[in-house]
Amino acid sequence: MKKLRVTRSLVPNLLTLVNLFCGFASIVYSSQGLIEKSTFFILIAAIFDLLDGFAARLIKAASEFGAELDSLCDVVSFGVAPSFILYQSYFYQYNELGILLSSFPALAGASRLARFNIQLVSLEDKKYFTGLPIPAGALTILSYVIFIHKELNQYQTYQSIAIFIITILTSLVMVSTIKFNNMPRPTKQYFKENPFFSIFALISIVVSIITKGKAVFLVMMIYIIFSIIKHLFIIYNHSKLDDDDLEIEDSDDSESVIN
Repeated sequence: MKKLRVTRSLVPNLLTLVNLFCGFASIVYSSQGLIEKSTFFILIAAIFDLLDGFAARLIKAASEFGAELDSLCDVVSFGVAPSFILYQSYFYQYNELGILLSSFPALAGASRLARFNIQLVSLEDKKYFTGLPIPAGALTILSYVIFIHKELNQYQTYQSIAIFIITILTSLVMVSTIKFNNMPRPTKQYFKENPFFSIFALISIVVSIITKGKAVFLVMMIYIIFSIIKHLFIIYNHSKLDDDDLEIEDSDDSESVIN
């Protein structure tokens, strides 16, 4: 009789599956109109999404299977579930168009994860992500729906404009090539290398706790806008360097002709 073999990857993979369960539970509660309870389960899914990666690195059980499983679960918990919350909260009134609009985060999140997987060359922790990570996209959408959307009920025009902008912006930055900082690591080396982002993350956590989550949306928007500005600044510097190189090459060519 063969002995049952339990591998080290079982622990992080089970944590990943709990993430998927929470995403499924969120969809069920959304269908019942329990938006806040649905959001709570996505937040729990995010916690387990962090724990599975931490556990895999801690016990050195990172694997390609685990990375693929994590992506599949993330599509449900941070793509499909938030999209369904958007539909149940607002876009249902637009019928088929509302279905299309509310699906954008799920479509963008799935595309982003597919790109991430084919570009994955190492299972080591990364400092940057190309495109807004799908859990961060979900957090942006949920923090808007829970804390901002309801407050705009008396300003229906602004409410409509805001939810359209948030849905489209979040979807676009997920599939963009903009670099976004990964979660800061609690080490002295990381703080020395990234002091600004470390301080920003610490202040964001404290402010979010003090405001009971109401500041989360503002924090996420600062994170997104800052990353976009930094990306544009890098593009501008690169284009300027290219122009300088062209000027040098042109001057060298002219000198050779004269000579």
